Amino acid sequence: MKLISGSFLAAVVLLGALFSSAFAQNPVVMKLGTATVNDSTHEWLKIFAKYVEQDSGGRIKGEIYPASQLGSSESMIEQVQLGVIQGEAGSPEFLTGLDSRYQVLSAAGLFKDVPHANRVLQDPEFNKAFLGLGADKRILGIGLLIGAPSVFATRKPIHKLSDFNGLKIRVLGGRMQQAQVRTLNMSAVPMSLGDVMPALQQGALDGVLAGLPVLTALHYYDAAKYIVETDHGLLAAIAIISLKWYTSLPADLQAIIIKAGQRASADVYQFSVDDISRARQKWLANGGEITKLDPADQDKMMKEMEAVSEREMSANPKNKAMFDLLRKTAKRTSN
Repeated sequence: MKLISGSFLAAVVLLGALFSSAFAQNPVVMKLGTATVNDSTHEWLKIFAKYVEQDSGGRIKGEIYPASQLGSSESMIEQVQLGVIQGEAGSPEFLTGLDSRYQVLSAAGLFKDVPHANRVLQDPEFNKAFLGLGADKRILGIGLLIGAPSVFATRKPIHKLSDFNGLKIRVLGGRMQQAQVRTLNMSAVPMSLGDVMPALQQGALDGVLAGLPVLTALHYYDAAKYIVETDHGLLAAIAIISLKWYTSLPADLQAIIIKAGQRASADVYQFSVDDISRARQKWLANGGEITKLDPADQDKMMKEMEAVSEREMSANPKNKAMFDLLRKTAKRTSN
């Protein structure tokens, strides 16, 4: 029996060595996509891939495809589910077709500033709950990061709330953003990022709800140069990977993936903060204009937006539970 046990153990060790050698000689390719380029989401993917390659000793090789090279956000999410590509990073609202709780970060009036928003995203309790939402949909969340405060970029200048009336505004896929836009008497048009610029140029859209870094990186000042900084909510990003692919990896590589996701989320924060400032400067340098609503209009808008958030999130028990967790976390981390 001792001889058999010894032989079995030796065989297991040999197989493990051969398995590791095979990974080293033929590294696993990890294709990662995003719809944006040269922003914090793109930067997160670069940091993540660097850590994975470094910590795996080259057993996993990252390939990054920004600017919708692998398709629209919706298409990339489907590819991740099927294991065709290994990961994607983008707005969580694009995942609301899988689980409506993903739109909770669009809620208005929860964060007092960017550092506060980041504390909420990285809070262990909230972070774990939010990243785990897609497990039953064949995706695994591995990182949350700051994008930027919400702004509107429009083809005509906005000086007061009534200037929004009748505009056609591109939004993300979640019901909350659509409801927020409609409460300002605008038409909400969900659309993939790659289709927005042509629609603005052709006049099919009057503007877009987005973050300043994305708008600047994609040169939106050429088609919709007027930005009004409403700052009513947060535009965040989530990084997901294929659960099918993840579970096919040995345990040590799985641990490396999870650790790299958390490290990248921490490391990219300062880039995100600086990117907001750089984007603002570049927008103005390229002929764009930036304004704010007057205090009375801003206060009125925020009250309407917050009421919309409460109504949308309270309509579904699961949504409300996630919303309550987000509010509790925001309150606890406010100082």
